[in-house]
Amino acid sequence: MDTLSYKTASAKKSEVERQWFVVDAQSDVVGRLCTKIATVLRGKHKPSFTPHVDTGDYVIVINAEKVRFSGQKMQQKIYQRYSGYPGGQKERTAAELLAKKPTDIIEKAVRGMLPKNRLGRQMFKKLYVYTGSEHPHAAQQPKELNI
Repeated sequence: MDTLSYKTASAKKSEVERQWFVVDAQSDVVGRLCTKIATVLRGKHKPSFTPHVDTGDYVIVINAEKVRFSGQKMQQKIYQRYSGYPGGQKERTAAELLAKKPTDIIEKAVRGMLPKNRLGRQMFKKLYVYTGSEHPHAAQQPKELNI
């Protein structure tokens, strides 16, 4: 058997076909939901996955305010941010962030699961998170993504 004649197919940016998926986040655990979303954004669910090419699909998340955490994370998990100035470190619990900006919980979790480079930032732009069950992307005819 001649093993040198088989070549690994590498996807090109122009050849990638993207689909749109909609995910209902109602009563889903944040971590388990976001790992599936990050996999689809990265394109690892496709046989044509190539690490250095953005082969992922678009993901629309609805009902972001209805996600849940397992255990005591709603009160114990802390989201920190820092302004760069002395005394500028601020903290919020998951419950406070869910009350003020429910879309940020999913966005922060997914962003942490993507590569930390230009390619990861490009992948993150294909994520759309909305509170409520309505979204403005009906023209793209998104398919239901079961998680």
